[in-house]
Amino acid sequence: MKLVGKNLLQNQSFAGLVFILPALLGTFIFIIIPVFCSFALSFVKWDLLNPMQFVGFDNYKAVFSEPLFLKILINTLVFAVTTSVFGVIIPLILAAIINSKVRGSEFYKTAYFLPFITPMIVIGIVWEWIFDPNIGLLNHLLSVHINWLYDTHFAMPALIIVSVWKLIGYNMIIFLSSLSGISQSLFEAAKIDGANAVETFTKVTVPMLSPTIFFVVIITAISSFQVFDLIYLMTQGGPLDSTNVLVYAIYKNAFEYFNVGKASALAYVLFVIILVLTMVQWSLRKKLVYNEE
Repeated sequence: MKLVGKNLLQNQSFAGLVFILPALLGTFIFIIIPVFCSFALSFVKWDLLNPMQFVGFDNYKAVFSEPLFLKILINTLVFAVTTSVFGVIIPLILAAIINSKVRGSEFYKTAYFLPFITPMIVIGIVWEWIFDPNIGLLNHLLSVHINWLYDTHFAMPALIIVSVWKLIGYNMIIFLSSLSGISQSLFEAAKIDGANAVETFTKVTVPMLSPTIFFVVIITAISSFQVFDLIYLMTQGGPLDSTNVLVYAIYKNAFEYFNVGKASALAYVLFVIILVLTMVQWSLRKKLVYNEE
């Protein structure tokens, strides 16, 4: 009997291994190997055509000594921080409103989630028309004439608006899922105690959702630091590098300037920034997350 059970367990383990093997191979081939290869490339000079030349830390020195790097870094931080703040606060408020059983809540869920599943190329085209200084809908509604994507003062805010707009639906659905797990007795108790809507939101909803808020902040920040398609489609880093960010700079160095070593060095600078910020956020979880052990 023990032998039969042992053979059955071995067969189940083997079957499980067979099922996850494609995913493991894909992860190893397309993620793990490129990570180590790109790290090695950050120490060489290579233009994709000529033989590689080992240059040590010269690529990293070139990155940090370049005057444009500071501007790119500031652009990346501004975009990521602003998108993370508004991309969490707005969906949280909307989720709380929709969860209060407002009329047409199912329609609002669908409407807010549609931008997230819409291809970025479509979003880029539509928002370029909205931001157009001559025939754009936004200038027409505001009765102003602003060169949104062609002015160094407005290009970054315009991209942040689009990014937050696209994220709202996804983050809102996550908050709604967590809200459904909160006991309604807590809201009823707050109502009996005389708490208004704002007090209920700040004293009950936010503390109970703090683990979810913490999770959403982290994933939103990481995705914001990795923004590329929006920049590529709408501004190409302009005007005057006012919307140039780290991932777009990696792309330009690798596939326009053919400086693969410097592009790899920039990629690992971005990796370290994201890692440090995530570790800082994780270290603060006991202060930010309600009932965190």
